[in-house]
Amino acid sequence: MNNVWIAGAGMTRFGRRDESLPDLIAEAGLAALRDAGIERPDALVVAAMNPEEFTGAGNYGSLINTHLGLAQVPTVRVETATSSGMAAVYAGFADIAAGLHRTVLVVGGEKMSHIPTPRVSEIIGRSIDPHERTYGATMPALAGLITRAAMHSRGLTLREMAQVAVKNHANGARNPLAHFREPVTIEAVMESRLVADPLRLYHCCPISDGAAAVVLTAEPAPVRIAGIGQGTDTMAVRYRSELTSFRATRAAAQAAYAMAGFGPERIELAEIHDAFSPFELISLEDTGLMPAGKAGRATLDGETALDGRLPINASGGLKARGHPLAATGIAQIVELCWQLRGMAEGRQVQARVGLAQSIGGLASNNWVVLVEARA
Repeated sequence: MNNVWIAGAGMTRFGRRDESLPDLIAEAGLAALRDAGIERPDALVVAAMNPEEFTGAGNYGSLINTHLGLAQVPTVRVETATSSGMAAVYAGFADIAAGLHRTVLVVGGEKMSHIPTPRVSEIIGRSIDPHERTYGATMPALAGLITRAAMHSRGLTLREMAQVAVKNHANGARNPLAHFREPVTIEAVMESRLVADPLRLYHCCPISDGAAAVVLTAEPAPVRIAGIGQGTDTMAVRYRSELTSFRATRAAAQAAYAMAGFGPERIELAEIHDAFSPFELISLEDTGLMPAGKAGRATLDGETALDGRLPINASGGLKARGHPLAATGIAQIVELCWQLRGMAEGRQVQARVGLAQSIGGLASNNWVVLVEARA
């Protein structure tokens, strides 16, 4: 299997954007190509969760390769719900690892802020089990159910969950591309509007527009993908053996560590999927970065802060950087690349090995990627 390197990275500012989705993806994609010093990749992978309903356009792989001026470049589009971006990274990785191409441009994005929030929530909610939806289940409602179960079985506290949002807003305030750049207090989080008990507004990520891109190559570059893994679970929450740990993340992490030949002890920073703040704490334990039942206390004690023992979501995470669905997994890789290359101005962490974890749907299709700086 060929080594796979990341030669270039780019992303747009996340938030409410007036530009079209093709323009946002082009902005990120061209930035990544410039960063890599490449004019034309051998292949293109496009991630978009649901542009058909969000934007009214289909055949999105062809639309994007045409918009980028790459109409003759082999192109595929991938989708695994909210983890589509990292699935696209996997597709590009597999392409180069198998020796099919030497360079692959991976792009992903979403445009949603022009649509009323209830409609956006309905479309995103289709990534959970249809039968459970007929009984009124929504993404926030099921996340609230999981959170209550974690509070009961793991001792997770409201203050620990609130600190996740406080930390990530503090990091987002240092990131010029973040959707939210204002710090918040624990009190503000705990007193914000109730969304789905016990989750409040400041526990939940925003609806964001934006795009991100990386250039993968077989040629040695500043950052190498050391390991990548996927894990899946039943779409229906009612069929799962447990609520407070995500089997799909555990399987993805195990596969990524096995490929890399090292374990969580080498990870020096991580980008973790925090669409809901308690999911960061669950995922820290599922990836082996924290012992079971300890992530909340560690967060409250500052261990995961920018200057802590293990910085988590230096970008601001989904909570503050934003969550344009199919852009998110790629944006996590972009942040790790910038960190390992010493380019994360204002939030720089000294690290050589990083982890990114992405959740698809309600943890039914998850990914873990390990990256390391070139020796």
